[in-house]
Amino acid sequence: MSGAIEPKVYTIAPGTPFADALALGIVKTVGDAPEALSAVTVLLPTRRACRTLREAFLRLGEGKPMLLPRMTPLGDVDEDELALTAFEEPSSDAALMIPPAISGLRRQMLLARLIMAIPGEARTPDQAIRLAAELARLLDQIHTERLDFSDLKTLVPDTYATHWQITLDFLKILVDAWPQVLEAEGAIDPADRRNQLLAAQVEQWQAAPPEAPVIAAGSTGSIPATADLLGAVARLPRGALVLPGFDIEMDEESRAALAPTHPQFGMNRLLQTIHVSPAEVQPWADTPEVHQTVLKARQERAKLMAETMRPSETGEAWRSAKLDESALDGLFRIDCPTPKEEAGAIALMAREILETPGQTAALITPDRTLARRVAAELKRWDIEIDDSAGQPLTKTPSGTFLRLSAKLAANTFAPLDLLATLKHPKAAIGYSPVELRHLVRQLEIQALRGPRPAAGLAGLKLALPEGAGTLAGLITRLEAVGTEFEALMERGDVEPKDLVRAHIAFAEKLAASNEQGGSDRLWNGEDGEQAGQFMASLMEAVEGLPPMAGRLYPEMLESLMEGQVVRPRYGGHPRLAIWGLLEARLQSADLIILGGLNEGTWPPETQASPWMSRPMMNDFGLPTPERRIGLTAHDFAQAICGEKVVVTRSDRAEGAPTVPSRWLMRLDTLLKGTGLNQSIPTNDRHLNWLTALDAPLKVAPTERPAPKPPLDARPRELSVTQIETWMRDPYALYARHILKLYALDALDSDPGAADYGTLIHDSLDAFCTKHPKAMPSDALDQLLEIGREKFSPLLAKPGVWAFWWPRFERIAEWFIEVEAARRPDLSATHTEIWGRLKINAKAGEFTVKAKADRIDQMADGSYSIIDYKTGSPPSQKEVAAGFAPQLPLEAAILEGAGFKGIGSGSVSNLEYWQLKGSTPVGKISKAAKEPIEVIKTALEGLQGLIADFDNPNTPYVSQPTPEMASKYSDYEHLARIKEWSAGTEGGEDS
Repeated sequence: MSGAIEPKVYTIAPGTPFADALALGIVKTVGDAPEALSAVTVLLPTRRACRTLREAFLRLGEGKPMLLPRMTPLGDVDEDELALTAFEEPSSDAALMIPPAISGLRRQMLLARLIMAIPGEARTPDQAIRLAAELARLLDQIHTERLDFSDLKTLVPDTYATHWQITLDFLKILVDAWPQVLEAEGAIDPADRRNQLLAAQVEQWQAAPPEAPVIAAGSTGSIPATADLLGAVARLPRGALVLPGFDIEMDEESRAALAPTHPQFGMNRLLQTIHVSPAEVQPWADTPEVHQTVLKARQERAKLMAETMRPSETGEAWRSAKLDESALDGLFRIDCPTPKEEAGAIALMAREILETPGQTAALITPDRTLARRVAAELKRWDIEIDDSAGQPLTKTPSGTFLRLSAKLAANTFAPLDLLATLKHPKAAIGYSPVELRHLVRQLEIQALRGPRPAAGLAGLKLALPEGAGTLAGLITRLEAVGTEFEALMERGDVEPKDLVRAHIAFAEKLAASNEQGGSDRLWNGEDGEQAGQFMASLMEAVEGLPPMAGRLYPEMLESLMEGQVVRPRYGGHPRLAIWGLLEARLQSADLIILGGLNEGTWPPETQASPWMSRPMMNDFGLPTPERRIGLTAHDFAQAICGEKVVVTRSDRAEGAPTVPSRWLMRLDTLLKGTGLNQSIPTNDRHLNWLTALDAPLKVAPTERPAPKPPLDARPRELSVTQIETWMRDPYALYARHILKLYALDALDSDPGAADYGTLIHDSLDAFCTKHPKAMPSDALDQLLEIGREKFSPLLAKPGVWAFWWPRFERIAEWFIEVEAARRPDLSATHTEIWGRLKINAKAGEFTVKAKADRIDQMADGSYSIIDYKTGSPPSQKEVAAGFAPQLPLEAAILEGAGFKGIGSGSVSNLEYWQLKGSTPVGKISKAAKEPIEVIKTALEGLQGLIADFDNPNTPYVSQPTPEMASKYSDYEHLARIKEWSAGTEGGEDS
């Protein structure tokens, strides 16, 4: 009966508000009587489209209460995969026999188990889960295209490379094992269930056509089962199919040459599927009334886009294209330097639209990073706007806290993981959030800076300084909430459900505050609800799975969280919106901003299938990746036909040049090559506004810093190493000794040179103190034993022990060999000895102090001063120039009888002993050929330096001689060296 009815297929032209036109046409067709309107069924592509149409009816009724048609989504087509959404099950016996769909998480976990069970394949759970996600995607594609799984077995002929045969063997999981798993679960794949439901609906409507109107609108029928349903609707007695932006004026030659990347390809294929010719498609007659000028601009814009997207086979028709300049009315383009400026300009456009009452604006972009940037920029005007396409669960506060808490236990409460978790806004552990933040800052400074403590909470306790009672209380609370979960992480055979359960309990206890329970704090808000649903689903999904190593749980969790999206509740800002391509379909606004129009973003890069080559996909019947480009091309062609549209892009992204979208380049080429002979009008005023908005009211000075503190604030006592800093970089001395600013050690740092130097110095000092004259026969063994004793406190920091001990063993052997040859020429050895020298100066007495690594009294009565260097020693040139005065000043102190227990005497030798422990292990170099001269020069230089800085007008300049500046300084950023040195050349002010 249905076959005798002529199909009724319509289209709503690009640029026309689709939902408003559809609502108007439905009301004009059935009337606005409540009972008539409520009897209508409207099938739309997505749930959001249903909400959009509902609002259109409310606008049409001017806000009056009314009974609306029954609006049902056919299915959400995700940007990356096809996913089933709710569709009302037909009341037929066939539909009642359709098994339920297996949940996405459960399917992924079961597929992962099959992957891990493949003989000879050693995969971790997270690797198997990611492969399972791709397999699930392939399952949906095969079901969507209604292909036969058995054809996989004969897919790879001899002409294909061997690795495709290996891939095909892997895919036997889908052919042999997966059907049995589904049967055991009593479920079917979601895409398979959708196909069966839609087929049952088609069967029911063909057997008993509904008396009330049924309208399918906005769908392009990219899913074959949906295409069958759309064809059935078009042939119902009171049915109609309404296509979005179908080009009824396209010539037949172009239509025959359509490629999958063309915006009209999908709809033309749909018409072929449902056996409707393009000539049978009629314009939807009822559209909202607009001014003739606006109507002409829309029509010309649609014509312009049709020519822009014309297939290359008929591209010569551009020459005869008759385009009107009104096609560019209301269309503007902004090319921005970087995505930062692009987001700022878009935010300013959105802010500007709010100045006109009732006006609306929407950003349409597939670039989620750009969307987040725009939302952040709008906050400067206290405008809250949500990205309707949502954000990954892993990037939300609740999702991030779940990931961090899992890694915290798996990594035995390592410093970085501990701080990241406890500084998270969700963390409280029974404290108030403010109190916990304060405690965590103290813990960071007192225990976590520098090399990593020993593993676990016990190691944290050992790292606490004495008297840190409040911090010990914090660690005790961590032990109370984390012991069970940490213990599970240590095991190698844990039931996945036990890990999930323990993780939930751990996260909730971490989130509990002194006023609010953990579940209330962790699972609140949109992201909290989504995270809670995810964890509940995960508990069900892992049921019955084999045991796993606990430490693999964080990677498994993160793999499963990928693809989980948190979308804001419908509503948001009443006049501004950010839409992804899926959310933008069928929607309109007074100002449409198409953002991120660069190649690789819009359209997206085509992703090759991990399972099949393109020829294999074609042989099997799967669509090529280019079909997605056609969908995004249709989105672009529809959106750009709005009344007022701005297209934006950035010239560079992440420091690299970008390429404009292919559609922009085609549009530019068309405009310049036709009678219009122009480009899309540019409008840079928003970029200019942005520059003015961000320009500082006053530019900070960029001169070299030269503070002049008062004399009473200037130090009167410095060590010889600080004297070197004073000469090389007075500003660094000012920051440390006058401002009292000290650099913190890095978090979880590698064992540093300072630790290494301390260990070497202490060990050699202890050996020389124990054996000041004669060397014992077992000297090396005794030195190594002393080293072990010195290293023993650092067993709590295993990185120090593992990194430096092998070096010390090599140094000890080298040292004993050198010492054995040196001892006969010595009469006494003094190590780690303090000395002072007082110098009379204009502003009062100045003291220079030193702790000499070693002073040897030679057999001839002279002295040799030795400095142990674990790094590179200064050159003789630097010593002679006075920029490395340590050893010469130590010699001056000795000659002035400043070292306790050593009388005054002459210095015959200044030496650096470089103790690297690598290659070479050790090396002795002289600091000066003539010690007497460098000692005199260093002392005179120090006296001059003291005299200069006893003048209150002498500044502490940053790096007065840049080529002699210290290789590293903790205060470079405070001195803003990169700013003031930008305009200098050769280290001197220009």
